[in-house]
Amino acid sequence: MTTTELHSTPPAGPIAAFTAQFDPRLLAAAGSLCVALSSVFIKISGASGATSSFWRCLFALPVLALLARTEARRTGVRTKLVPPLLAGLGLGLDFVLWGEAIPRVGAGIATVLLAVQVVIVPVLAFAFLADRPDRRFLVTAPVLIGGIVLAGGFIGTTVTGPDPVLGALSALAAGAGYSVYLLLIRFSSGPSTQVRSLLLATVSAGAVAVLLGVPFHRLDFTPGWPAFGWFVALSLIGQVAGWLLIAGALPRMSSATGATLMLLQPVGAVVFGIVLLGEEPSVLQLTGCAVVLAAVCFAGRGARR
Repeated sequence: MTTTELHSTPPAGPIAAFTAQFDPRLLAAAGSLCVALSSVFIKISGASGATSSFWRCLFALPVLALLARTEARRTGVRTKLVPPLLAGLGLGLDFVLWGEAIPRVGAGIATVLLAVQVVIVPVLAFAFLADRPDRRFLVTAPVLIGGIVLAGGFIGTTVTGPDPVLGALSALAAGAGYSVYLLLIRFSSGPSTQVRSLLLATVSAGAVAVLLGVPFHRLDFTPGWPAFGWFVALSLIGQVAGWLLIAGALPRMSSATGATLMLLQPVGAVVFGIVLLGEEPSVLQLTGCAVVLAAVCFAGRGARR
């Protein structure tokens, strides 16, 4: 590396500089468990998907805005506007539909079904970026789909949740929205702009909650003080801390290690659902969860780029 390259490297923001001091594996594990707790907070709040999405974004904005201002002053690098705003549309769809899925199919199962993004992201990357998937993906995709069918309760009658089929479909659609977010955020997020990219995506995601919640009367602007407390925990732990920890960890690890550690999200959600919420997934659903996690782990070990 030449001196010119060293001087041309954009400076890292304060959050990126702070997370750089820690082992990225610990950061990814901590961030994944923070995100896994989100499903617990949403279910305990008893709020609709649009309501939990709106308030988690609103409560996260002041914290992110303060961190983004510090980041801008320190780095002096201008952030892109359009990619994170578009990415936030997918994230908002993910938040709303995931929030609708959790009370219907269970917090743990709903989070496991988000693993469908492992199939959707490579397909989108191939369609729009000409990024051809490898053979490992072609082998994994049918297995993953089979695991999703089992985990979602499409087979069998003894399942967790009052409306498992609708909940599973909502979770799968949420995974599609999450896939769009992952594909677009890669064009805008970096050590110099990661907080501002998350801030813009959060603004856009909150707007989606309003657009989807108000016409269908699913957005409650007065959910009550107990729900507000869970929304604050959701925004600070699941939205701010979880995403920033993961953003600071993944670029510093191999794709295989990152994909494996991200499995703590669905695993943690299933465990939290059983221990904290008393959920009782069926044997078929637990089998499907194991198949999904094994398929994601297998696919992640092959992702080297």
